[in-house]
Amino acid sequence: MNSQLAGETTNLDAIREGSGVTSGVPDGELLSRLVELTLDDSADNADELAGVRDAIVAAMDAPALVDAAAVIGNFQRMVRIADGTGIPLDKQVAMISADVRDELRLNEFGSANLTPAPGPIGRFLGRHLRPLLIKGIQMGRTQAAADD
Repeated sequence: MNSQLAGETTNLDAIREGSGVTSGVPDGELLSRLVELTLDDSADNADELAGVRDAIVAAMDAPALVDAAAVIGNFQRMVRIADGTGIPLDKQVAMISADVRDELRLNEFGSANLTPAPGPIGRFLGRHLRPLLIKGIQMGRTQAAADD
């Protein structure tokens, strides 16, 4: 949703397919490779991982590398907690995210069965409410910036 808030177009296939697909995110291929190498515990990739970290610092900066590593760690933590406790998505989140979850094929994961699928009306509402939600967030940001 962040790319939509910024008015940017991204290719969500890059999330599932990895560094071989152009995402449209600045330095996205480097970031995807960082994710892949960080989560790949089956290979000895310490040298390659160090090289990707160095490339990210050179392309962006050191704080960007720290942010990327924090996001990787946070997603791992959140997913493990949600899966371990059986937390389903809220009905509203399930409704407005159904199309994106379909596109990313997230419903193929075992834990997806914890969240009941929205029916046809929920999907219809989700498709039409998501743009309004994004517009509302954008308006709120604009107002907050004007207030500062």
